[in-house]
Amino acid sequence: MTLEYGLNKLDEIAQNIIKHSSLKTYLFFGEMGVGKTTLIKALVKQLGSEDNVSSPTYSLVNEYMSKGKPIYHFDFYRINSIEEVYDIGFEEYLSQEAHIIIEWPELIKPLWPEKFVKIELNLVDDEKRKIEICEVF
Repeated sequence: MTLEYGLNKLDEIAQNIIKHSSLKTYLFFGEMGVGKTTLIKALVKQLGSEDNVSSPTYSLVNEYMSKGKPIYHFDFYRINSIEEVYDIGFEEYLSQEAHIIIEWPELIKPLWPEKFVKIELNLVDDEKRKIEICEVF
């Protein structure tokens, strides 16, 4: 599915992602500044969390709660090696019954799960983004 949207439609786009996804692991692709974290904030809200969402650029992972279940938000932009990802127990996070959201997944390609929702964001102009959403099996 491919859509164009403005920032005033973030909640609607997040609802579409959830509605059209049978999976709970989301890999977000896109250049710096395209709005990945902004859309993730809307996604976490639509998943039912009232937590304050911020980019885990320095901590690598943030945990939010929704209906008693965790949502794990990873940002691998600043990793120096794949060993850092192993050190935080990334594979253990993937084995949990939780929503998993990953920014900069291209930096950890050997660790991608078998199944995930690929979300690719592109800048159309200052006010619009293009999103491509597909499930990967």
